[in-house]
Amino acid sequence: MAERGEINESLQLFQAATYLNPQNMCNLKQVGRSLYLLARHKNALDVYEEALAINADDWEIWHNKGLCNMYLKQYEASAECFKKANAIQRHDTTYMQLGKVYTLQEQYRTAIDVYLEALDFSPENPELLTTVGLLYLRLGENFKAFDYLGNSLTHDPRNPKTILAAGSIIQDHSDMDVALVKYRVAAVQTPNSAQLWNNIGMCFFGKQRYVASIACLKRALYLDPFEWIISYNLGLVHLNTGQYASAFHYFSTSINLKPDFPSSYMYLAITLSRLDDFDNACQAYEKAIEMDEDHLFRLNYAITLLNNDDATRSAQHYAEFERLFSKLDDDARNADPEVMEQRNALHETLRDLGHPIEQLASRAPPKAEGSGPTPPPPSLPTGEPRAHEEDEED
Repeated sequence: MAERGEINESLQLFQAATYLNPQNMCNLKQVGRSLYLLARHKNALDVYEEALAINADDWEIWHNKGLCNMYLKQYEASAECFKKANAIQRHDTTYMQLGKVYTLQEQYRTAIDVYLEALDFSPENPELLTTVGLLYLRLGENFKAFDYLGNSLTHDPRNPKTILAAGSIIQDHSDMDVALVKYRVAAVQTPNSAQLWNNIGMCFFGKQRYVASIACLKRALYLDPFEWIISYNLGLVHLNTGQYASAFHYFSTSINLKPDFPSSYMYLAITLSRLDDFDNACQAYEKAIEMDEDHLFRLNYAITLLNNDDATRSAQHYAEFERLFSKLDDDARNADPEVMEQRNALHETLRDLGHPIEQLASRAPPKAEGSGPTPPPPSLPTGEPRAHEEDEED
């Protein structure tokens, strides 16, 4: 009955069997399992306590007790149960759930340590390898992430979650064609994955194939209309193609879904400035700067102010940009040539207008060719990797 999904009927029969033979461990575990599947986690814990009174060395009871505590958000108790289960008998699934407990608490390094210990026990488990790769990706350690994801693909070359994560790293290194080859394999397995179509769309964006990019992103939006990054990326593409009203719509939607992502406000401000809504553009810039001190925010704000004949405030924000820019390492400074071009053009224009640039900036950049700046579409990301670690049901 349980296998057919008739959990309530199954529970009643197992309870009746337990009443007839209260010392039978199999019946008790099945009662606890049925209660767990019905989301009656506190009742399941009571049953598992009874079972432990009969046999305290059953790893399965400790494991299932840990699951119940995890869903009750009693994470410390859950981790302790999983550790006891592993002390009795090690299993990959227990390591996976223990790592998940630490991940839910955002203790990513501890979670990685758990998974690495599991890999010592089971070095060819593709799910473990993928999970470690995803955690390293979340921590920004892309080389380690790619190493583990590559090992996982060696053992399971068609795992869509692994392909999506590995493809996002390749994509972030601007190798769009190789990433698209990876995504083509994943699309066969998961044709209705919003994250997959989002990343495919941004690959086409990187190749400047904007119509294909918008088509893929709109398919992703259809599949998951509440995923903020899809609306954000659609805003980027429409901003780049000069469709400012559409860009405004998508950036506004992205902000409504995720109001704590500061770059959305910067791109919204650029869009508003292109729509000649200077006052609201300034408010959007101020909001972005209030949330995060990013050199791009200052640079684009300075350009927008200068284009609207407010050279004094533009010079002030340019000085802040130079202060933040000077703190970056050489790789970060040279990551986007367009930022350097706009920096140089802004510097020259402010100097020609008579502002004391040498006092505002630590050092003058090389002379730029051409006339005064225009607001750039600033460095356009390929989108954050959307290969989330799936919630696992046991």
